[in-house]
Amino acid sequence: MLDSAVLLLNHNFEPLALCSVRRAIVLVWSGKAEVIRQSRQSIRTVSRRYAVPEVIRLLMFVKISRGFNIPLTRRNIMRRDGQVCQYCGRSEANMTIDHIIPRSQGGRDTWENMVCACSLCNSRKGNRPPERAGMRLLRTPRKPNVMSILFAAKEPLAEAWRTYLNLF
Repeated sequence: MLDSAVLLLNHNFEPLALCSVRRAIVLVWSGKAEVIRQSRQSIRTVSRRYAVPEVIRLLMFVKISRGFNIPLTRRNIMRRDGQVCQYCGRSEANMTIDHIIPRSQGGRDTWENMVCACSLCNSRKGNRPPERAGMRLLRTPRKPNVMSILFAAKEPLAEAWRTYLNLF
């Protein structure tokens, strides 16, 4: 339970990160954050019972660098595409990364040229652009924003977070 995720908001209610319940409690107890929303679960100590926070807010504003660069990695491409083949829509355990324009034809390693693909679609497409292989992408690949990568890696979003994330 202490490793469960808690949404950490900046002083202006902008989402900053996810942290563990343990970290959230330390921030609250040290006077650096306040609890905005708490769950029905609780943690018991010898003498007291504390509600487990779901959303906390920092009491001081933290300036965020908007120039944060998300690294182009296999894991981040899989996160961006949700482990779903961008050609057929299937999801399987062993997904591959496909270059839309093959590297042999001048394709580069960029967010816009790499997608998650099942091994069947990847081998069917081969060393050709999707149009020549008679295939279409389900959606156009783009560079993801920080929040989408951050929250794609976690368990399903808690209802308490939806108000602050502006994702839905």
